[in-house]
Amino acid sequence: MEKPLLRLLFILILLGGACTARHQNPPVIAPFSEVDTLATNDWWNRAENPIINLKVGRDSIIAFGLYTVSHTTLKLSAQLYPLYPEETREVRLEIEENGAWRELQRQMVNDLGWSALFRIENWDDTQDIKYRIRHGKKASFEGLVRKDPKEKEAIVLAALSCNSNKDRGLRESYVRNINFQDPDLIFFAGDQSYDHTEHTAAWLKFGLQFKETFRNRPAITIPDDHDIGQGNLWGENGKVSTYPGGADGGYHYSPEYVKMVERCQTAHLPDPFDPTPIEQGIGVYYTNLVLGGVDFAILEDRKFKSGPEGKIPQQGPRPDHIRNPEYDPASIDLPGLTLLGDRQLQFLDSWGSQNADALKVVLSQTGFCGGAHIHGTLDNRLHADLDSNGWPQTGRNKALDKIKKAHAIHIAGDQHLATVIKHGITEFGDGPWAFVVPASVNDYYSRWWWPEDEQAGAHPNQNTTLPWTGDYFDGFGNRISMMAYVNPESPSHGGGYGLIRLNKKTKQATFECWPRNVDVTQPGAQQFEGWPITVSMDK
Repeated sequence: MEKPLLRLLFILILLGGACTARHQNPPVIAPFSEVDTLATNDWWNRAENPIINLKVGRDSIIAFGLYTVSHTTLKLSAQLYPLYPEETREVRLEIEENGAWRELQRQMVNDLGWSALFRIENWDDTQDIKYRIRHGKKASFEGLVRKDPKEKEAIVLAALSCNSNKDRGLRESYVRNINFQDPDLIFFAGDQSYDHTEHTAAWLKFGLQFKETFRNRPAITIPDDHDIGQGNLWGENGKVSTYPGGADGGYHYSPEYVKMVERCQTAHLPDPFDPTPIEQGIGVYYTNLVLGGVDFAILEDRKFKSGPEGKIPQQGPRPDHIRNPEYDPASIDLPGLTLLGDRQLQFLDSWGSQNADALKVVLSQTGFCGGAHIHGTLDNRLHADLDSNGWPQTGRNKALDKIKKAHAIHIAGDQHLATVIKHGITEFGDGPWAFVVPASVNDYYSRWWWPEDEQAGAHPNQNTTLPWTGDYFDGFGNRISMMAYVNPESPSHGGGYGLIRLNKKTKQATFECWPRNVDVTQPGAQQFEGWPITVSMDK
């Protein structure tokens, strides 16, 4: 049969399925409205949307899989496109043994978010194992569960953040570069979705863009504010937010929507340290993952953090923006304010005191300081941004003290501005190293590191031509030593990704920062100015 006739037949099959479903009742009615409308209820009756085609061929309905293996437990999430009412919700996990496929487990797909979770204990992590996820007779997604790379001298982590919807194209350069550099683990630090009220469609688009980077390697994905539909988030233990912008603390949208987002993005992570839900029944996922002799703590920056509105004096156009350079930082560091919360501080205590021989890395959404001066446009200089983890200062210092005691480094995203900073707690340089990686797409809301006096700080970095490095106080009075930064005038408009090489023998971490449009497969490929940077993890 000629190709035009095949295409016509395929279109007719799709139209026939849609017509059959049109007047059917969905088996599950979403417990929320005005969010995720493209992928819930009678989703097949929706018009085409600008995010992604949800009405795919039925042999393509398994979009991707995400997995981690820690302490010989495999957790693998299967992500599907929306299913018609008459289609089975059962998915199957198979592995290849001696050239044949063997079924391991069956699970049911949740109609809210269209994902399912496989959990296999006593997993053999000493060998590479091919897996495939199957639905029905034809749909499948294949990948590789890698063996634990414990024999490697250096473990490599790729880190990305802020996948803006200003560019809905594919991410070919990231796929090419990351697969060429072949990290052992990939970390997406948040804002995988910028389509606030349509997480499922946007999450599927994220998978379409990046699935070839995690098809054959473990991945950590954690949601941030945009993923759960908010421009900013101060979770305040799960309370309901009623203030525009969420600055009063809490969640604006239905807790069932929030739980759906977190289930799709984090169900494949190792079990949480303490699974006790917060208010509104919203879950938690903070945990740790051990891979190749490196112990990664995964935090939730926003979930317990206090909202500023009504708690501190407002000193700018918004409760979270301070424009008055004469304000007293102590006036906003008040008793009762929370950053990570007691539960996560207890987790960091426990994590830091265990597995002493392992290199340790903390992964979270954003940085523990105000690492930017200009936000959005060049005329919007903020003295302090309370969305960052530089506030509240007491909570910031408690967190950094525990990270430092664990001899850990910190990797995060969110700021759209790549930086390497040596934190100070009571004096410059006595805290941990931190690498905030750039935005994957940096044409949505840019930020600049640009001191108002345009002067270098004390003890500037002598290994770069960047003019504004050295010791500074941020807008909260926190001590920071800026080693490198990527302003939007840089290559790829400052967009790119981080690569962290963790050398177990030398106990050093090397931070690499690669522009999006650089081809690392070519000789002479250049990182952003100021990188690479190698730091000691032993002090």
